[in-house]
Amino acid sequence: MRDEEQYDRYRADARVLTAIGACLTPQLGRVTVRLPHELAEAAVAAWQRDEPAGPGSGGPESAGPHALRDHAAELALIGLAISERGRREGADVVVDLDIAAAGAAVRVAEQEP
Repeated sequence: MRDEEQYDRYRADARVLTAIGACLTPQLGRVTVRLPHELAEAAVAAWQRDEPAGPGSGGPESAGPHALRDHAAELALIGLAISERGRREGADVVVDLDIAAAGAAVRVAEQEP
């Protein structure tokens, strides 16, 4: 019973987080970022790569492979933004990224040891 109550609290927390996101979304747009050219090229290559739809045929996808596929999808979306709006400035590429895409990259970087 205690676990059920705990997860009820987590569901309530998730609803509050969703409401906060709904409040923030109209306030946030894009953020201008500067990336080394090599990283920008790798992101564009991820966008241009043909991947089979969904997870492989090895059965249900576990959390680890699912997270890897999500990270690859976020990278591809950054590559799309770079291919559409990126501009070369010296050794870097400057692009206006959706705040969610920038946040996804930062979250993944913070998870690395």
